[in-house]
Amino acid sequence: MNLRIEPQSSIVAGKDDDLLEEIQRQSFRYFWDGAHPASGLARDRSGRTADPKNDLVAIGGSGFAIMAIIIGVERGWIDRTQATTRLDRMLTALEGARRYDGVFPHFINGMDGSTVPFSRLDDGGDLVETSLLMQGLICARQYFSGDCNDEVDIRSRIDGLWREVRWTSHIKSGERVLYWHRSPRHGFRRNVPVRGWNEALITYLLAAASPTAAIDPIIYHEGFAANGALRNGQSFYGVKLPLGPDFGGPLFFAHYSFCGLDPRGLVDRYADYWEQNVAHCRINYNHSVQAGHAPFCWGLTSSHGPKGYSVGSPATDNGVIAPTASLSSMPYLPEESLQALRYFLSLPRGRIGGRFGFVDAFAPSLNWFARTYLAIDQGPIIAMIENYRSGLLWRLFMSAVEIRGALAELGFDSPHLGKAQGTKSSLDHCSCPG
Repeated sequence: MNLRIEPQSSIVAGKDDDLLEEIQRQSFRYFWDGAHPASGLARDRSGRTADPKNDLVAIGGSGFAIMAIIIGVERGWIDRTQATTRLDRMLTALEGARRYDGVFPHFINGMDGSTVPFSRLDDGGDLVETSLLMQGLICARQYFSGDCNDEVDIRSRIDGLWREVRWTSHIKSGERVLYWHRSPRHGFRRNVPVRGWNEALITYLLAAASPTAAIDPIIYHEGFAANGALRNGQSFYGVKLPLGPDFGGPLFFAHYSFCGLDPRGLVDRYADYWEQNVAHCRINYNHSVQAGHAPFCWGLTSSHGPKGYSVGSPATDNGVIAPTASLSSMPYLPEESLQALRYFLSLPRGRIGGRFGFVDAFAPSLNWFARTYLAIDQGPIIAMIENYRSGLLWRLFMSAVEIRGALAELGFDSPHLGKAQGTKSSLDHCSCPG
């Protein structure tokens, strides 16, 4: 990393914008320079200095990769032709991948598209990972709205993948809840119903938005929301938490669904989702301050740790700080996120940073630093910082006719629902290069 360290007290708008752009651009390189060489999809993880010697591709991480490519075009790091060429390769790989009623597995082999089992019983469709991929694809369909053949083709192919997902195939007969996993050999034996509050609000929204296999709204209300059982309402560190587990859980709950789904003014019978996410982040921050982590050092979520991948939260604080947790919270707590960013920049450059920006995590009390990056942690950094800076991904995702229709059907209110919906499933066409 070659960023210049500024004093902690120097939070100036112009300098901050340049700093945020550089942080985004470094994370972008994970998905551009560090992509799987054959498929162009996102590697599940990569090293601080070298690529892994495998072909493991992450489906959810590839959704974040698609969002990163959109931002790369918008910021001028790549041009539209480079982007559409890469997307063509990614879509070819996705179209050729093994799917289960249109649902992708958690991992695939980037060379041949075969399923790489996540565990013994998880060797088939993963509905939540598929939803993270579809969130990115819908943003791309809305962004690449030109009349040239390349962009028309991209939109058509994205629509094909989107329409082929049979969301209802992840409902057990007679039940009113979506199941995370379904295996061709083991069926629903993995037995993980998707109930809130967690990262899967986007899954229920997309399942309701499907033009071919939409769920009934009762599946959302009785399944994810459990008729209101996802509410919390207690206060932690002086902050009232509307939804979810005590102390909020890992911070990716506030990020994954909301890289595309705009929480500003998003309200249903259970919560105001902007208030939910701000409260969740504030509790996480307040805990870190009171727990005695270094000043401005905060961010507890799931990440690599000294003993492998682990879940961090105020309720399970193992001393591991993940830069993605605070940096992806930029829309919710901008001042505190900027302070964390400057603290990270004060750490030893050869340990906190590498070719794709900040490493996945570190443990200050143990003087331990990860030597790896994770796609699902790098992706929200670039996406959520962009939403803080411009709202780009929020505008794109919320412009989709199916998304607005599903929000209304599920009983949500949002400022986006008052906008003209039109008849197209993409934004007004822009000019293609050449």
